[in-house]
Amino acid sequence: MDTPSARIVAAASATVTVADATGRTLTLRRLNALDRLRLFKAVGPVLAQNAPYLGMAMIAASVTAIDDVPIPAPSTEQHIEGIVSRLGDAGIAAAAAALKPDAPAAEDVAGNSAGTPT
Repeated sequence: MDTPSARIVAAASATVTVADATGRTLTLRRLNALDRLRLFKAVGPVLAQNAPYLGMAMIAASVTAIDDVPIPAPSTEQHIEGIVSRLGDAGIAAAAAALKPDAPAAEDVAGNSAGTPT
């Protein structure tokens, strides 16, 4: 049945699979609001304010499996760092590229120079 709530549940659990430069298969899922809240708790108040760290932590937390071996959602700073270590540069780059939002539609930026207030 295709109901609005069914579509929301399906979107929340949707995964994408990508290969990194080393040939590993990574399964990714976009984080939802609850996932992000739990990640903030895992990194703590200081690291939650560190944008580069938090960005990499969000990428790592989005990885649900490496070569079909499940990765549990991280719940501590050490767990996050362990996932980042397992992914390495190749895994982080592949996951980041797969999670990157689509470019804005042409009508959203047409006629405006970069940085021009809307």
